[in-house]
Amino acid sequence: MAAHPPKPIRVWLTPPGPNPWKVVWVFEELGLNYEIKSFRFDDVKKEPFISVNPNGRVPAIEDPNTGLVLWESGAIIQYLIEVYDTEGRLSYNSLNEKHLCNQWLHFQVSGQGPYFGQVGWFSHLHSEKIPSAIQRYTAEVRRILGVLEGVLSKKPANAQWLVGDKMTFADMSFMPWNFRLSELLGLPWDDVWKDTPHVRAWHERMVALPSWKRAMEHRARLMDEQGLQWNGVPKGIDNFTEYKSKIDAGEDTEAK
Repeated sequence: MAAHPPKPIRVWLTPPGPNPWKVVWVFEELGLNYEIKSFRFDDVKKEPFISVNPNGRVPAIEDPNTGLVLWESGAIIQYLIEVYDTEGRLSYNSLNEKHLCNQWLHFQVSGQGPYFGQVGWFSHLHSEKIPSAIQRYTAEVRRILGVLEGVLSKKPANAQWLVGDKMTFADMSFMPWNFRLSELLGLPWDDVWKDTPHVRAWHERMVALPSWKRAMEHRARLMDEQGLQWNGVPKGIDNFTEYKSKIDAGEDTEAK
């Protein structure tokens, strides 16, 4: 079978964070031809990546089939769907459903990602514990899970997806951050999903997909290659503050 697209799309990423895996999962689910360019967090503000994305954040893609260089995970997903999901496996062509999918993607990008990320920052990476910040963003996590629960609980049993009756890129966009919730909140999964049974079932259906498992196998391999702990800090470095100080000072940050 011929590769689709003919030339592999390059995905630039650092392996720890959730956002690159939103994009990789779409590649896997659509069976697209792509290659991963994995590099260290130390180098996100350096060449050659800073010429790909002047904002110095992952992911970014280079598509030699169209000549497009693109960054921001939501924009990349919309591009992949528009150009390469020609059979509508993860999308709809109908007006209402098309825009509802985009609505949920925007909610994920503007709501779920930033708030879940702040929980991770203040709970695990910030140099000091600020209880009010942790409480605020933990409450936001619960609020967003509650929004999803409210929507899914009203859907028919045979259509437990955000839009229509099948999994779309809208559902998929929420998975990588939800997948980290046990670590972010420091809770067992039964407590994470307290009062949100529909969200749990929705999440677990997606976790079981072969495409997601392949994406996470890629992540585990790349994390291991760089010697990273679960929080993205190299082994042998105690915390993110120490890691960032070493980066700023130009010191060795290789895993020990």
